[in-house]
Amino acid sequence: MQVKIVLVETSHPGNIGAAARAMKTMCLSQLSLVNPQQFPDPVAFARASGAAELLENSQRCETLQEAIADCQRVIGVTARDRKLSAPVSAPKPLMQELITQYQGLKVAFVFGRERNGLTNEEIDLCHGVCTIPANDEYASLNLAAAVQIICYEWHVAQLVDKHAAQLPKAPAIAPSGEIEGFYDHLWEVLGKVDFLDKDNPVPLMRKVRQLYDRTELTSAEINILRGILKSIEKTVD
Repeated sequence: MQVKIVLVETSHPGNIGAAARAMKTMCLSQLSLVNPQQFPDPVAFARASGAAELLENSQRCETLQEAIADCQRVIGVTARDRKLSAPVSAPKPLMQELITQYQGLKVAFVFGRERNGLTNEEIDLCHGVCTIPANDEYASLNLAAAVQIICYEWHVAQLVDKHAAQLPKAPAIAPSGEIEGFYDHLWEVLGKVDFLDKDNPVPLMRKVRQLYDRTELTSAEINILRGILKSIEKTVD
């Protein structure tokens, strides 16, 4: 299983460097930065403390969609208490699930802004949510500390499960970029046939996402569904 750490609109460069250091200590190297407010920056490289190559090789993206386009499973890490369509897990059981069910796939762990985390729209792009158990009255973790916990739990899960390499690989689930392309196409067609509520389409769109996410669509299935949508378009255009 390949793991990518994605940081969204990080405001303090020191947190980027500390996150890179946390990753390297747990044998992770793929870092994506979505619109960092201050990067490159000497503070980030100073805080990386020996993990500068992760910063130098980091993927720079303008949108979260771009950062996760090559990933088959996307997990949003958040402490916010809100109603979500995506399933919510603690780190330890989540890592076991990923190891046993998604061998051979690319997984992204997405971390939001220091002040207010991930938006609901960004959570919509995730297949699951991870919440780190903490003080109910003060659950706000430093960004780099949260990255360290997730990386640690991933690393420990790899060490504990000695038979992970012998587990069967997961089906060829389509990467996020293909799935988002399908959703964009679907919303367009549903708009043409007046199926979506023009004044408030989001609740239904989220339920449809939840429905399809449970099926873990492959690239071949995406192509079939988009072919169906193109046929529908011919009848309404």
